[in-house]
Amino acid sequence: MKLLSPKAFALKAAAMLAALPALAQDAVVVPETEPAPGPFFRDLEVIGQPQPGGVGFQPASTSLAFEVNWLDGLLLVMIAIITIFVTGLLAWVILRYNHRANPNPAAFTHNSPLEVTWTIVPILILVSIGAFSLPVLFDQQRIPNAEADVVVKVSGFQWAWNYDYVDEDIAFDSYMIGADTGNQLTADSLEDLRLAGYAEEHFRLATDTSVVVPVNQTIVMQVTATDVIHSWTIPSFGVKQDGIPGRLAQLWFRAEEEGVYFGQCSELCGISHAFMPITVKVVSEAEYARWLAAMKSDNPPLTW
Repeated sequence: MKLLSPKAFALKAAAMLAALPALAQDAVVVPETEPAPGPFFRDLEVIGQPQPGGVGFQPASTSLAFEVNWLDGLLLVMIAIITIFVTGLLAWVILRYNHRANPNPAAFTHNSPLEVTWTIVPILILVSIGAFSLPVLFDQQRIPNAEADVVVKVSGFQWAWNYDYVDEDIAFDSYMIGADTGNQLTADSLEDLRLAGYAEEHFRLATDTSVVVPVNQTIVMQVTATDVIHSWTIPSFGVKQDGIPGRLAQLWFRAEEEGVYFGQCSELCGISHAFMPITVKVVSEAEYARWLAAMKSDNPPLTW
């Protein structure tokens, strides 16, 4: 066997070392499915949530919510005017016609113009309230163009929600974060909140999985229940629909701003009624498509 010179040996050794990365790359085994991605949409802004000491509505993010807020403001003005008028009239009568100021009261049997006035004016007020209220109610029941971009069937049960994306073959349950710790705020539930992108203030509002919908698209929720009456409600969307066992009702909305929106079951449904929140995440169409693809993969995410 011919021995290599030191120089030749060094050159051959260097060539072998240079080939090692390529050999290692060829030896890498690519898994059939990618690992499940982490929680989706962690950086979304929380827009719709109750505030401590809040006295107004949550921010409106749909046309339905804008209409409800506008109607509430109109009725508040009307009620304030009526209340001030009646209170002022009552105070004037007390001061002007008390026993000291009017020791000899007059007697009236009737006053036709006055009686006609206090009959017609309340009728006109009620008719005007109905004229402004009914279009808002009809808008909530009438789906624009009679067509939905996304249809989700939601079934309430004690004490969580099941969501079924009808056209996508995607279904999952949604529990409050902390349900597995007895609905108590513990170190484990705080960690779960953190991993899902929430803060401590979102305890009893955030869920382990969320309804994900695209922005500026018509969403139809088909609402029912499997045991007792529940109610699917998102205040920022201006929607509320009771879920009744054996019946299928529906609501619709079109969210105009990306973000996280919280709601809660709004029908007393048992001992853990207070621990049945709702989370909706409104995302771009591209992010929604990415989420759908991940959900349909062989290894879908555990939290989103």
